[in-house]
Amino acid sequence: MAISRLVHFAQNSRLSQKLMLIGIAITLFFLFLAFFAPLFQAWGWLQNEREFLSNPIQAPPSAEYWFGTSRLGHDVFSRTVFGSQAAIKVVILATTMSMIIGVPLGMVSGYLGGKLDQVLLFIMDSIYTLPGLLLSVTLAFVVGRGILNAAIAISIAYIPQYYRLVRNHTVSVKTEVFIQAAQALGASTWVVLSRYLFFNVIQSVPVLFTLNAADAILVLGGLGFLGLGLPEEVPEWGHDLRQALEALPTGIWWTTLFPGLAMTLMVVGLSLLGEGLNEFVNPRLRRQNREIKNH
Repeated sequence: MAISRLVHFAQNSRLSQKLMLIGIAITLFFLFLAFFAPLFQAWGWLQNEREFLSNPIQAPPSAEYWFGTSRLGHDVFSRTVFGSQAAIKVVILATTMSMIIGVPLGMVSGYLGGKLDQVLLFIMDSIYTLPGLLLSVTLAFVVGRGILNAAIAISIAYIPQYYRLVRNHTVSVKTEVFIQAAQALGASTWVVLSRYLFFNVIQSVPVLFTLNAADAILVLGGLGFLGLGLPEEVPEWGHDLRQALEALPTGIWWTTLFPGLAMTLMVVGLSLLGEGLNEFVNPRLRRQNREIKNH
């Protein structure tokens, strides 16, 4: 079934599908950099991103320093590559934690209903109304710096999104005949949720996961720019942009351009991937696009 959908997806290539492939390529590129960065450093291709080296200060891009150097003597290329590693760690942790909490709560709330559903709806709606960046900044003040702490601060804002998505799907699916048949045969709540509901209500979760990952990169960059993200010795794009901002008016452009460009490319790649996945897993959207194309 999944293979036939992939073949159909490839045979009916449209602009959105081509953009999705571009998003996949960009995302895989950053995953490749993040995974192999320590190996590249061991081979001598990357400098130690945490040490103050004997490099010239604020040297422009050259054959020796591809992205130039910072005001502290760091090789900007090495910092940019290792920044992708920190970003991916935080983003995966943040989105995974929010999904692990939001999906089960949405299923239980939508299936059981009643007062539990009302209470959870009130809590999630209250969190959802708060600006995500403001909520993350507030939590970052409380939990402090660090990869895990930054992930916790970012993840809270995404839990209501998973909850609302899964709850709404659960409410619509639980009235289907196969769910009523399982209940009539005496299936327990756990069996209904895990065996019959779960795979029917999470089809859009990968799409939300990808789009949240793109947003989480921007939030992490904002935390780093405000000095609330990761420790200063950990390479992080937002922190590097904050350090480079002072030198920008003097014509030192490379310390700002390359970390900002890396952040932008990664966000664009994940956004294109998420939009493409949305069309791939949403049959109704595919039918609408097909009708528009035919007309």
